[in-house]
Amino acid sequence: MAIDASGVKKVAKLARLSIDDDAVEATAATISSILELVDRMQAVDTQGVEPLAHPLDAIQRLRPDEVTEENQREQLQSCAPAVEEGLFLVPRVIE
Repeated sequence: MAIDASGVKKVAKLARLSIDDDAVEATAATISSILELVDRMQAVDTQGVEPLAHPLDAIQRLRPDEVTEENQREQLQSCAPAVEEGLFLVPRVIE
């Protein structure tokens, strides 16, 4: 699939992009080469190939889920203007 200068100008207008007239031909050539690469990639037979979540067989190292700070709810809420059942009360914004 190829794109010409008029196609580049049309897409640029729709996307509200400013492209100089000198760069339109080069942009059309670049986009055409990208679309050609996509066409070649779509022509590859991928039957029986399982999709990968990640190209490496790496696992994420996780730290132990341990409590590292004590509960300070009462101390933090002591200066709040309004609190109810451990929750901060804020003015209603949406009616």
